Amino acid sequence: MAVLPDLTDTIAALATPPGSGAIAVLRLSGPRAIVIADAIFRGKRLSEQASHTVHVGRIEDENRQVLDEAVATLFRAPRSYTGEDVVEFSVHGSPYVQQSLLQLLVRQGARLAAPGEFTLRAFLNGKIDLTQAEAVADLIASQTAAAHAAAMRQLRGGFKTEIARLREELIHFASLIELELDFAEEDVEFANRVHLQNLIEQINTYLSELIRSFQLGNALRHGVATVIAGRPNAGKSTLLNALLNEERAIVSDIAGTTRDTIEEVINLGGVPFRLIDTAGIREAQDTIEAIGVRRALEKIEQAAIVLYVWDIAETTLNEVYSDLQVIGRKLTRSVEASHAQAALIVVCNKMDRNPYFLTEWLLQPNASEIPPYLRPKNSELLDPLTLPLKPAAIIPLSAKNQMNIEYLKETLLQIAIGKGVNLENTIAINARHYEALKRAQEALLELRAGLDQNLSNEWLAQDIRRALAALGEITGEISTEDILANIFSRFCIGK
Repeated sequence: MAVLPDLTDTIAALATPPGSGAIAVLRLSGPRAIVIADAIFRGKRLSEQASHTVHVGRIEDENRQVLDEAVATLFRAPRSYTGEDVVEFSVHGSPYVQQSLLQLLVRQGARLAAPGEFTLRAFLNGKIDLTQAEAVADLIASQTAAAHAAAMRQLRGGFKTEIARLREELIHFASLIELELDFAEEDVEFANRVHLQNLIEQINTYLSELIRSFQLGNALRHGVATVIAGRPNAGKSTLLNALLNEERAIVSDIAGTTRDTIEEVINLGGVPFRLIDTAGIREAQDTIEAIGVRRALEKIEQAAIVLYVWDIAETTLNEVYSDLQVIGRKLTRSVEASHAQAALIVVCNKMDRNPYFLTEWLLQPNASEIPPYLRPKNSELLDPLTLPLKPAAIIPLSAKNQMNIEYLKETLLQIAIGKGVNLENTIAINARHYEALKRAQEALLELRAGLDQNLSNEWLAQDIRRALAALGEITGEISTEDILANIFSRFCIGK
């Protein structure tokens, strides 16, 4: 069982990345923060200074040896990040100075902070709720403008405000239902069932939007694992280079050039995609290639999107169907393990080598205006209805000539974002939130069914309590030490 650290201690940690730099910041928080700071800081006595003030002085050890010239910034409780007394020392960014100061603070009575302990204290002291605390970690980890914007919206309380509003309305109805239970023998009705039905529909609509947004939120947080798979010499590495617009992978006419996976990140519309080029799928010719093929299949199991690339000039449709059956088995295992379905894009590559291959798209909103198939050189029909897997898109292109690469990028972004999701809206970016939202929705759906079936108030009250508990877990109004310890253990030390 996870255990929270002793929150009565005064803690210290490096708040900037380790290593050499112009400056480094060490943070001190807790009941003895100012006392410990005064013991080593030679300048104005911090215990006599006002909150939110900055002071220049020097840091001396127990033997009065000067360690460094420093700037001390004072934040008095409760007007600080943690809600406690906080002192931050800005010193020169020498690794020796950083470690010496940290050891000095420990000798004076501070304890080294656990990962995320400063933010944990901020949460427990009511400075932020749990969604905002988690947004701190997401903000630090953000690598794109979209990820940054999503984390900032959550940090500013957008998610918290909406969840709090929904809980308040449910609590109101829960209290009326509970009141009816107290007067059960008198057969009185305080809760308007029609209003409750309308409220359930409103909340369910909002929860559905948030649940649907998790696909995008997860992509912003972790990047979209996009595996490029196919037979040797299908043009997988050429496609990787075309998407990156640089010569990242070695391209050769010799089949089996790629023996291991190559991974690069590309930013499309603010969403990071982790492009993974893999070894060609075929019967391996040697031990090294066998390892490469095995790793390729493993990556397919872990993918969010699979780009199956085939050579329209050389590969028969029987071979395409055979490859997709292999990929389908791997994706089935992926679904069983994570309950998530990876999207498949069939990339018909080397259009420059087969001018007879039609260029219309198969899967368009208005399918009646386009041919229902693409016609390869050998006159076989690539009919999506007969494929072992249903593709999200079938895209003919020439990676060598950059033909339709931009269209492929647009398709990738649309699949990652999902339908009806707006980057400007509140987005669920945390798996914990996603699971709690699903539990809340399940409870509300059972509540709606109970109302339709005219079930007793005891059953209705139980479903409302379940929905309230799930929503409360998101903001931290309902939490356990295990949950908190698990969340904050993933933070960096110093935050």
